[in-house]
Amino acid sequence: MNLARQWVATDFGGPEVLHLREVPLPEPGPGEVSIAVRACGMNPADYKHFGPGQDRALLPLTVGYEAAGVVTAGHPRAGVTVGDDVIAFQLTGGYASAITVPAADVFAKPATLTFAQAANLLLAGTTAAELLATAEVTRDDTVLVHGAAGAVGVSVLQQARLVGARVIGTASEADFGVVAGFGAVPVSYKDGLADRVRDAAPQGITAVLDTVGSDQAVDVSLALLGDRRRFVTLTAFARARAEGFVAIGASNPASGPFRAKARARIVELAAAGKLTVPVAATFAFGDARQAVAALAGPHPSGKLALVLDA
Repeated sequence: MNLARQWVATDFGGPEVLHLREVPLPEPGPGEVSIAVRACGMNPADYKHFGPGQDRALLPLTVGYEAAGVVTAGHPRAGVTVGDDVIAFQLTGGYASAITVPAADVFAKPATLTFAQAANLLLAGTTAAELLATAEVTRDDTVLVHGAAGAVGVSVLQQARLVGARVIGTASEADFGVVAGFGAVPVSYKDGLADRVRDAAPQGITAVLDTVGSDQAVDVSLALLGDRRRFVTLTAFARARAEGFVAIGASNPASGPFRAKARARIVELAAAGKLTVPVAATFAFGDARQAVAALAGPHPSGKLALVLDA
C-alpha cells in the first residue's frame, strides 16, 4: 500500500492545530489519477477552513484546495499522461505529499510557471475571472479594484489588461510598484480614498471589484458607482444582501460551475505567457505551521507555497 504525508487540523484554531500524519494513498479508480505533489498552493481559505468556533463533529479536517506535481498512476484524461507535470484544482486535502483526484480536475502545468506558481494559479485566477465576468467588464470600462496587490487582485489586473479595461487599484503604498507593474493606477486606501479615486478617474468609475470587504471599501464604492449590479464583492456578503450589490463565492450557486469551467482558460493564458503568479515565499512541506502563520499575517505581496523535493 502506498502512503502519503498529509497535514490535517485536529482542532479549530490557529496553525498550532495542524498535525502531519501518514495516510494510505487511494489507488486511482476509473477517471482518477495519482499525483506526486511538488508544491501545495496556499490561500486564506485554508486557515479560515479550520478557524475557531465551528462544529467539532467535523474534525479532523484536511487542508488545501490546489496543488501541482507529477502524474504517477491512473487513468489520465486527454492531453495528460503518466509522467506529466500537472496542476490539480479544486481539491480537498491539498496539503499532502501525494493525492488521488478526478482526472477532470487535472490540467497540464504550463512550462512558463514553476511548481510553486502553478500550485497557486487556479483558485485566484478563476475567482478573478468570475469577478470580471460578473461585472461584465469590457475595454470601455474604468474599474476600481479593492485589494489590487493581493493574489486575486493581481490576477484581476492581468486579466483586465487583456480585456483592455482601465484599472484603478487600492493598495498600501509599499505595494504601489506591484499594482503599477501590472498596468493599473495605484491609490492608497487611507482616509480620503474617494477623492483620490476621483482624481485618478475624473470620468468616473463604471465597475467595482472588491476583494477586501471593508466598510471603507463598500462605502467608497457605493458613493462612486451608479449601477450596483456592477459592484461585485468576494467578502462583504451581509452588506451586499442589504444594499443590492453582488456577492460571489460560497453563497452564490453560480460561482462553483463558473470557476470549474474557467480553469482551462486560465491555464491557457498562463501557458501563453499572458498570466503569471508572483510568489513571495516558499516553505518546506514540513514547515506548514510556519507557512500558515505567515499566510495569516502581514507578508509581502505574492503567493506562498509549500514545496516538496522530487
